[in-house]
Amino acid sequence: IGAHSVARCTQRTTLIKGGLWVGAANLFMVLLERLMGGQEIGLRAAADMAIGLSGGLTAGVAVVGITPIVEYIFGYTTDIKLLELANLDHPLLKEMMLKAPGTYHHSMVVGNLVEAAAKAIGVNPLLARVSAYYHDIGKITKPQYFVENQMDGANRHAKLTPSMSSLILISHVKEGVDLARKYRLGNRIIDVIRQHHGTRLITYFYQKARENHQEVNEDEFRYLGPKPQTREAGLVMLADAVEAASRAMEHPTPARIKGLVQRVINDIFIDGQLDECELTLKDLHEIAKSFNVILNAVYHHRIKYPEQEAADGGNGPRSPKEPKDKPQRRKENGRKDIRRLGATR
Repeated sequence: IGAHSVARCTQRTTLIKGGLWVGAANLFMVLLERLMGGQEIGLRAAADMAIGLSGGLTAGVAVVGITPIVEYIFGYTTDIKLLELANLDHPLLKEMMLKAPGTYHHSMVVGNLVEAAAKAIGVNPLLARVSAYYHDIGKITKPQYFVENQMDGANRHAKLTPSMSSLILISHVKEGVDLARKYRLGNRIIDVIRQHHGTRLITYFYQKARENHQEVNEDEFRYLGPKPQTREAGLVMLADAVEAASRAMEHPTPARIKGLVQRVINDIFIDGQLDECELTLKDLHEIAKSFNVILNAVYHHRIKYPEQEAADGGNGPRSPKEPKDKPQRRKENGRKDIRRLGATR
């Protein structure tokens, strides 16, 4: 009864409720034993029932107190711990938002992608989402070397050799593992951080190195791995690659998004990166469908408002009798022209 009542424990109060259920079961069993034995329900029976009820409640309270200690010592990550890590006010997420805002936004979108995909294939959506939030925390140490954080347009890799650039990119995985251990995120989050790139090839710098040298060691341009060992880690790898690729897409349409998702997932599958996790072809199909839904929502088409059309040169239809340089009159009351946001009436 106790195990069943806390099977999906997302709040610490659930443990106390589980203890109450255990206490109620104890009380019922004591009462049933007395009735079946033909014994009177007196003070002795009442004392036994009270002990049974209080024993269950005490067990629930004790588990609430012991659980954080077990999480801290052994690095075990419960769903309750995951909910705490999902809080966007966590110091590590706040630091990433300030030092690497592009990476922070990327991680939030990846979190949405993996959560939807996890629900579609029946894995823990909370673990998948929280893992996605922290998968790139290693970029905090050198944020300017990652394209999503290069707000000034300056490419720090322009003055570096391809091998040095690949070394910096590869190092963000180790830096992320170190930060995760420092902040005690738990073994399950650490495993995803370590595995989310697998042994993938950094194609851009590898091709650039080949242009400069005749012989290049491909292993120097591959992440150190290991490959994803769990379905959640595989989800983060796929969502990370799809989201990054979608940012480079011009004029995203549903057809282009669908083609992009298929191409990225196929490339990772053919490269053998998913060989050691339990994602099936059916899972990949469901993952691709969920990615399409989320990305189409992110890149959905917006209509142009009149102010935007005017700023773009007035591309909308005009009356043939109306001169192009004639200003359009507003039908609204003139007071609207002098309204200011935040002003009081």
